[in-house]
Amino acid sequence: MTSLDDLLANLRTAADLDALGEDYDLEAKAAQGRDGSGQFPLKEALITYSAMANSDGGLILLGVAEDKANDRLVLKGLADPEKVRKELWDALANRQRVSANLLSDAQVRVLTIDGLAIIVISVPRATRQQRPIYVGQTPLGGNTYRRRATGDYQVDDESVRRMLAEQVEDARDARILPHHGLKDLDLDALTAYRRLFQARQPDHPWNTLDDQAYLARIGAWGEDREAGTAGLTLGGLLMFGQGHLIVEALPHYFVDYQEQPAAPSTQRWIDRLWPDGSWSGNLFDFYRRVYLKLTADLKVPFALKGDEREEETPVHIALREALVNTLIHADFSGRISLLVIKRPGLFGFRNPGLMRVPAALARQGGISDSRNRRLQKMFSLIGRGEQAGSGIPKILSGWASQHWRSPQLRELPEPEQTVLELHMVSLIPEEALTRLRQRFGTQLDELSLDERLALTTALLEGTVSHARMVEMSASHPHDLSVMLSGLQRDGKLESDSSRRGKVYYLPGQRPTGTPDSFVAMLDQLRGAIVQAPPPAGGPAKPGNSEHSASGSEHSAARSEHTAEGSEHSPAASPVVITPQVAANSGLTIDHIDGIQADLRAMETQLVQRCQTQKRIQGEVMELAILLVCLQAHVTLNSLAARLSREEDSLRNHYLRDLIIAGHLAYKYPTNPHHPDQAYQTTRQGGIRALDLSRELHLIP
Repeated sequence: MTSLDDLLANLRTAADLDALGEDYDLEAKAAQGRDGSGQFPLKEALITYSAMANSDGGLILLGVAEDKANDRLVLKGLADPEKVRKELWDALANRQRVSANLLSDAQVRVLTIDGLAIIVISVPRATRQQRPIYVGQTPLGGNTYRRRATGDYQVDDESVRRMLAEQVEDARDARILPHHGLKDLDLDALTAYRRLFQARQPDHPWNTLDDQAYLARIGAWGEDREAGTAGLTLGGLLMFGQGHLIVEALPHYFVDYQEQPAAPSTQRWIDRLWPDGSWSGNLFDFYRRVYLKLTADLKVPFALKGDEREEETPVHIALREALVNTLIHADFSGRISLLVIKRPGLFGFRNPGLMRVPAALARQGGISDSRNRRLQKMFSLIGRGEQAGSGIPKILSGWASQHWRSPQLRELPEPEQTVLELHMVSLIPEEALTRLRQRFGTQLDELSLDERLALTTALLEGTVSHARMVEMSASHPHDLSVMLSGLQRDGKLESDSSRRGKVYYLPGQRPTGTPDSFVAMLDQLRGAIVQAPPPAGGPAKPGNSEHSASGSEHSAARSEHTAEGSEHSPAASPVVITPQVAANSGLTIDHIDGIQADLRAMETQLVQRCQTQKRIQGEVMELAILLVCLQAHVTLNSLAARLSREEDSLRNHYLRDLIIAGHLAYKYPTNPHHPDQAYQTTRQGGIRALDLSRELHLIP
């Protein structure tokens, strides 16, 4: 994101407004008031302020209207900008209106463009200690918002409570568990850790301590003198505990490593490590085993450090830092698993929980705000990870040393997770250039390095965005905006996105991103592969195909949300339906046809009910929507007519939440405002429909 001064320097005419959405998350509000003299749009502006502050910040433009039909900004101007600015400051100072004011005078500017005055508000990202920023007097009950590509969304109370916990708990793993002691540890893991510590620091005085004293020194044991209690810290249990006891303390705890074949493949994985009872299940053992698996195929060049061979390359170090970062920053109270993926040419790392510092600052380094500081200390004592905020820079450096594509670091809000993708592919591979040259001919040679990089990214990753180009290029963000717009104008890139969250793709290769439908899942189950192919090296272990009703990733509709961009589209590897998947979905092959008949009958019944009754239970309406959208994409207009409801009511009260939950999918996911936008029930939505139908006693 460019600075506000850079923005103002590049904002001279009305035509410059259209480039803003590339550099910034931006919201335009006409703010004309009833009489046209200008008025601060109190409710809607404060909601956007909350959403931006709780996300990555952004710009609010007052005196500028958004023409959604033509995807452009329209300059309106403010007749009395000082009056509007005063109303803004009055609102931010009123604790009945909003929880905190994050703005300074320098972040609220009056700017004149083509003779018309507008107000530019630069909303910063709130710090962990400041979040949640909310409207009204309480953060709960839908008063806290976050920013999405499609606008401002209410944050559910569970996520708000996590924000509040993050606000006051510098270390989430420092909690003392007074009823947990040495008997709850896997002593083999602790012994192995102590050996590593001693090998690194053979003369350290802690080496002579007994286990309990040693655990206290490294942060795995704690004592509350005021309460008179002592025991393992949560970090100590996570690091060395027995898996089933960790789950008792953290019911959502699940760590998962998968080595996957190159897509497409009928196999979900060829090697897997998860807490199946054959090993301790704690984080130290997970780290030791997974690091060896991640680096098993790396070639180690012969190099000397002093008179000893250097066994680690920059790539080894990058993978180690990525794995440790994933563990120490995970929010183990979150709803999804900690996942590590290895695939030919790709390493992926996902931890539950959003980042505590902005991604841009994490990439720069120097700032450390670990969610699990006890774990961070324990890993750093054996030379794994540091406490200086150098993890991400080391990863970037290791990948840059091989001239590979810059790692992608992303936050995904629903469910809350942080994803790191490491592709072992050069920035502009020769084979990619060959394919682009076949498409564009000699025009390719006339393009700049950034332009070729953008086209290559669109080819290899499916899409390219301004944010992705900022990660890979040293050029100024404004110049990248102009470059991407130029490629689109010249027909070398296309986009059906709105300004917010805009992505580009190669002509004729628009990503649909629509997950497989539930009906397709039923069809696949009917002729299903009854037994999944065993992983290389031995048969699959019972139950390790999935571990929740929605699959090992907790969301079948989101298709991993992992470190793997292609998994967001139908081009991903085919889903293998095993008996475990069927059972977890509440389905068996024997009664698929019966379920489909039940669903069709329920749809008819519920549609008639919606058409004849003005007041409908929320769960009933949700089920009706999922059933109507089950067979094919349905437009909002058709859905509203079918259910005898207003379009705005359906959009605001149901569709938005169903999209966020992964129960519905857009037909045009890259452009939520597409004029032909439509919705279809995902596999996860189909499972939700089955659950609702049972709760409502519509099927047994």
